Amino acid sequence: MALKSTIYKAELSIADIDHGYYAEHQLTLARHPSETEVRLMVRLLAFALNAHEVQRLCKGDGNLNFGAGLSTADEADLWVIDFQGLIKLWIDVGQPEEKPIARACQRAELVRIYCFSQAADPWWKRIESKIKRSPKLEFFRIPSEQADQLGQLAQRQMSLQATIQDGSLSLSHSANTLDVAIERLR
Repeated sequence: MALKSTIYKAELSIADIDHGYYAEHQLTLARHPSETEVRLMVRLLAFALNAHEVQRLCKGDGNLNFGAGLSTADEADLWVIDFQGLIKLWIDVGQPEEKPIARACQRAELVRIYCFSQAADPWWKRIESKIKRSPKLEFFRIPSEQADQLGQLAQRQMSLQATIQDGSLSLSHSANTLDVAIERLR
């Protein structure tokens, strides 16, 4: 018998000062049985960081949605798809191999990868020389300690406030606030 995904509900208030984006989002996230809460929260963080892209890439005529998750290799963790079905932005979290990255580049106009675990540095050193220098690709790293702290914020029902200013993100939940330094690798 297959294990079922665990459902998380998040009320996410985003104040993206850098991009002039302010919105409230009611999100439902499915956590695959093999997915950690840290990875789930990095997906949520990536949503907050990229929510403004619907306006920039699609002039508002599209959506930022979570993909089917770990069980479906042909879908992004998050993506911006316009109303014509074109993939404007493909977002993956973790440390994907070069073939899935190449496939994402073939399907989307822009690809962003958010790596976050202790394995991120060795992964980056290994994959950096293998990937083509495509202008479509952007890589970001979230320090593993901060990613672990993100995982501690995970609850089945969450109310979070994300503030993005000067390229950094502050995520607040109840009395807890976590500042996350996002480093651009490329």
